[in-house]
Parts: sequence; C-alpha cells; structure tokens
Amino acid sequence: MDLLVSLVAGQILRIAYYTTGILLVSIILNVINQLVFYSRKEPPVVFHWVPFIGSTVAYGMDPYQFFFACRAKYGDVFTFILLGKKTTVHLGVEGNEFILNGKLKDVNAEEIYSKLTTPIFGTGVVYDCPNSKLMEQKKFIKFGLSQTALESYVPLIADEVTSYIKSSGNFKGESGTIDLAAAMAEITIFTAARTLQGEEVRSKLTSEFAELFHDLDLGFQPINFMLPWAPLPHNRKRDIAHARMRAIYLEIIQARREAGPKAGSSPSSSPARDTTKGTDMISNLMGSIYRDGTPVPDKEIAHMMITLLMAGQHSSSAISCWIILRLASNPSMTEKLYEEQLQNLGSDLPPLEYKDLDKLPLHHNVVKETLRIHSSIHSLMRKVKNPLPVPGTDFIVPPSHTLLSSPGVTARDARYFRDPLRWDPHRWEERVEEEDESETVDYGYGAVSKGTRSPYLPFGAGRHRCIGEKFAYLNLEVIVAMMVRRFRFYNPEGVEGVPDTDYSSLFSRPMQPANVRWECRS
Repeated sequence: MDLLVSLVAGQILRIAYYTTGILLVSIILNVINQLVFYSRKEPPVVFHWVPFIGSTVAYGMDPYQFFFACRAKYGDVFTFILLGKKTTVHLGVEGNEFILNGKLKDVNAEEIYSKLTTPIFGTGVVYDCPNSKLMEQKKFIKFGLSQTALESYVPLIADEVTSYIKSSGNFKGESGTIDLAAAMAEITIFTAARTLQGEEVRSKLTSEFAELFHDLDLGFQPINFMLPWAPLPHNRKRDIAHARMRAIYLEIIQARREAGPKAGSSPSSSPARDTTKGTDMISNLMGSIYRDGTPVPDKEIAHMMITLLMAGQHSSSAISCWIILRLASNPSMTEKLYEEQLQNLGSDLPPLEYKDLDKLPLHHNVVKETLRIHSSIHSLMRKVKNPLPVPGTDFIVPPSHTLLSSPGVTARDARYFRDPLRWDPHRWEERVEEEDESETVDYGYGAVSKGTRSPYLPFGAGRHRCIGEKFAYLNLEVIVAMMVRRFRFYNPEGVEGVPDTDYSSLFSRPMQPANVRWECRS
C-alpha cells in the first residue's frame, strides 16, 4: 500500500514538474516573440507574460483603467491579447470614426456577437441574419417608435412607476432602505412592457415571466463569447427560458391574427401598422413587410420582441439605478429636480405629459450626465475582414484581428470634458452636442447622422447605432421625475459617494449592494 502511494505521489510530482516546465518555456517564448519577432506594420502589442490569457484579466477587471494606462504607454492605437485573440483598440473620436463608421466590406459585427446573442434573441434577427435584413428590421422598429407612440408612452410610464411605488413592499412607511438594483430592474421591465410590448405581455409579467427573464439574462456571460453551446447550467436555463418566452409571444400573435384586423388595416410594401391590438410594437411588426414582399414571420416577430425587451431593459435598468445612486450622494440635486417640476409644471404637480418634458431641462441633463459616465457598454467590437490602414499612422490592421472602439473613453477624457469623472449635470447647460447634419447616411433604416466625431456617444454610432435612443431618454426622464415627486434619497449611514462599477457581465452596472435610503415627501 505504501509503495502504491509513493508511486502515485511520484507520478503527480512528475506531471507537475513537466507542466511547470512547459508553462515556463511558453512564457519565455512569448516574451521573446514580443521583444524580437514583432511587425512594425502592426500596432504595438501590450506587453503580457502569459500567452493566450494576455491582458484579459486587466481588461476584464476595469476596462477604462486598462485603456487609459495603455494609451499613456502606447498611444491611441494598440493591440492586446483577449483570450488568445489579437484585439486592436483605437481610442478617441478618430477611433470611433474609423471603427464604427467602417465600411461593411471591411468590418463586421455579426461574426463577433452572433454566437453570444443568437441563443438569447433567437434566429433570423439582429446578428443572426445578413446586415441588409437587420437594417430592414431596424426600420420596422424605428417606424414603431413614432412621435405619436412616444407621446402616448409618457402617461403609461408614469402610471407604472406610481403603481410600483404603491404596491411594492420596498416603499412601505415613511422611510426605509431599498436595494436599487432589484427595484429599478422591476420598474424598467414594467415600463418597457407596458409601452413597447403591449397589454398582453404586461399582464404576463408575473413571477414566472420574471424568472424566465432572469434565466435568459444568464446568457450574457463573457464565457459565452467562446462557449455559447457549452452544456453549462446557465446555458440550459437560457435555452429553456428562450423557448418559453418565444411561445408566449407566438400565442399573443396568433390570438391577434385570429381576432382579425380592424377595418382599413391592410399590409403594404412599406412598414404599416396592423391595428389589431393597439399601437404597440407587436402590432407594428405584424403589419411590416420586407422589401422582397415577405411579411415578417411570426417567429421573427417573437424574436424581435425578445430582443427589444432584453436590450432595452438592461441599459435602462442600470442607468436608472446609477441616477438614483447619484441623487442619493447629491441630495441637493434631488431638490433641484423637485423644484424644477414645481416651478415649470405647477405646484399641484399635474399628471406628466409628453409636452412637459421640454420644461424639465435639468431632468434631461441628469440623464445625459449619467449616461456620459456610466454607459452600460464599454466596448464595441468588429471583426476585421480586409487589411485596414489606420489613418494618420503607418499601421495596418490584418484580418486576423478584432477591432475595439470605446466611446466611453472620450466621454471620460479631460480634453473634451472638464473634470471628467465629476458627476455634474449642470455642465450641459453650457454645452450643446450638435451632430453635423451634413454628414448623414442612410444604412437602410432612414437617414441618420454619422455622429462619430462627437465625444459623447452613449448609444453608439454608424449602422449599429441604437434606434431606441429617444425612447430611452423619455423612459428614464419620466421614471426620475416620478421618483423625485415622491421621495428624497440619501446614502446609507457611513457611505460616501457611489459604488464601484461591476464589469463582470457584458453590461456594466453598479457593484452590489447598491442600497439607498429614501424618505417620503410630506
């Protein structure tokens, strides 16, 4: 028995010895390769000891700290190793222009994101279809976000916030402490469902639907960029949740079709609204037709609705959470918002209407400033398809690389924003971000400004710019207005400032716990 133990122990030691030797040799070869065998035509590679891992850990822990440190050493253009992949970063407004407005033949988003998003959103939509089809789908959605629709959303959002405050156990009594992450996630999914999704979806936001949403959300794990098919517990839950949510949407669509269209509603070659059930996005998509004459299939409608719910809710949830955290650490700003409503809307604080939002510039600037510092997505990536010369340099980025743009870096750059890390909504009173209307392009969903020359791009730019920008501002401003009407916010005892940022998911958010104290207004 002792002999057997000795033999096993010896074998383990030999394996450890050889493994350590292999690791040391690979590290040495990796360092030599970086110092000696490098191409001067390519951007400089961020020095790293361990091959494959490269700078993955430093980037994943705090992307902005990593970007600024690399800029100080290498300049605006550099390459780092992200899980074995050479990822070339181009910072600044020039980098945003170079990457986000790159030609379709040269840069590709689908090859980067499809593996991650398709199991969550579904097939045939977003990154699981040709870019030309995606542009048509964006046109359908943009048509659904009409001015009339936006105007109708304000009282719906206000009503959802009020109902949540009255029914939620989070706001019992005259004061208390609330977990913002959970509360704002609930509020934003309710407002998004009530406005964009329709009454049937809103009525289904029970504990079952909330659990499905949570399980589907688990698919946004960084590991799924590489292993979306892996039989991991969170992936199994993701797939079950997607199938169930799709079935729920298909049931709603089928019920509407069986009810029949109202008189006067007929399909057309341009995006048309099927008025079977209100003016929500499902109705809009049920009447939408692709350029080749094909109506949008029910399955694709269901998948687009899942996409709208997931994509919109993530950003709104995180940003609304950050806004309340900022107000809690700056109680005087909460009172300024309240006073703005009293002075501009009336001391009786009448029900909010769309036209009232123009009278609340500070509310808008609070949202804008929070988006500047706390944008949910810190990195936008594209696959290089052809050798790309980098303007103003001698570098050429080869097709083996991934390109990365970070508009959040310009938003935190002292060259564009004085004292950039200070949260100051008043800075926007003296500053206007005007897009050059002469630099417009139609990618297939209507003419839009290229916009990449602005240092403020919380919704991206180019063909993949978020078309829900107007809805996001509207949703957030109404939520903030209604919360400020009812409460004052403060940090918990002994807490200063706001929490750090959690970058562990695809969407950055406040580090947990994110608690604030609230007090009812008399």
